[in-house]
Amino acid sequence: MAGLFSALATDAVPFRNPCGHPTLPVDDVDGEWLQRIWEGLDPAQLWDVHAHLIGTGDSGSGCWIAPSLSQWWHPVEFARKRAILNGACVDPNAIDAKEIDRAYVRRLVQLADAFPPGARWLLFAFDEAFDATGERRPDWTTFHVPDGYARAIAGERPDRFGWVASIHPCRSDALERLDRAIAGGALAMKWLPSSMAIDLRDARLRPFYDRLANARLPLIVHCGEEHAVPGAGRQDLGNPLLLREPLRHGVRVIAAHCASLGLALDLDLPRPRPAQAFDLFARLMDEAEWRELLLGDVSALFQFNRRPEVWRTVLRRQDWHGRLLHGSDYPLPGVIPLVRLPQLVRAGVLEEAHVAPLGALRNHHPLMFDLALKRLARWQGDALGVSIFATARHFAPPRPALPPEPRAPEQ
Repeated sequence: MAGLFSALATDAVPFRNPCGHPTLPVDDVDGEWLQRIWEGLDPAQLWDVHAHLIGTGDSGSGCWIAPSLSQWWHPVEFARKRAILNGACVDPNAIDAKEIDRAYVRRLVQLADAFPPGARWLLFAFDEAFDATGERRPDWTTFHVPDGYARAIAGERPDRFGWVASIHPCRSDALERLDRAIAGGALAMKWLPSSMAIDLRDARLRPFYDRLANARLPLIVHCGEEHAVPGAGRQDLGNPLLLREPLRHGVRVIAAHCASLGLALDLDLPRPRPAQAFDLFARLMDEAEWRELLLGDVSALFQFNRRPEVWRTVLRRQDWHGRLLHGSDYPLPGVIPLVRLPQLVRAGVLEEAHVAPLGALRNHHPLMFDLALKRLARWQGDALGVSIFATARHFAPPRPALPPEPRAPEQ
């Protein structure tokens, strides 16, 4: 969810999502134009690998949002909550009636069901922050979505949804929770280190890594700077180079957003200095030892706060495309200011002729808009390869958790 609030600071673009009905065709969107978006794609392989669940717990879900996001005297946080809920078409009546959980899911189901059969979304749980002593830190937590809730929502519509667990590895029962997640059909594990206060280098994480590797469960890690979910505020922990630690343990890692936002220290230098986080991700992608383990997702990639060089590089690097995965970062495609189509035209990665139909599509179906934009983006003839949208193949059923090793007899 990176970059949301610098977008809201401008009034140069429309703010509110009009939340049109997602049933297609949409006025001003030519059916033949939209059909071209699907050329070469297999809907059964199209799994959106980066979709958020959010709730307040008003349905008994166990979700919660930091109190500051509902307090008008914290205007930035207050705006954050309203913008995200508008992006998900949760209207003020749902907020006032305390029906946010249900309204959020209803809209997501409505959007999903407008896709061809077979397309699915991986719904993220999101664990709380913990400090280095293993103490729960609600004061560092922006929002929380329990594993059980993500599993339950996915279970209601397994034709459309799978679920992704989120377990802080410093929890005292982290390994037990991981085993339950594997047994419960989790398709991946999600961490946002800067928000959750997870240092990927911490030696105490090694048993967790070993369990992930043995289960073949991918670890989706937010890399680069994060501003929408500040949490613990540890931007240093989002450094892409820290991914080498789980990679060394044989964990398959998906770097969220391809680390496409902000700076991180180049820890490979004798005297580390700031570098573009995306450049550090590119370095890892080009290191031969990680070619079977390191992937990236392209969620949020075309937001206004990414550099044009990021867009051009991802389009140009055809050798990466077999290791890049489609993701939307839902509900952010519905937060209108985040993607500015004229800016993409000026950068040379989108044709002017596509601006009007894309804008009309976004007003009704932000998830279809997100897919269409990625299919239409070009740089000097290069486009995102079809393989990026064939993501289901990356998520084999996890192996059952290994039983605990027998303890040595006491002397």
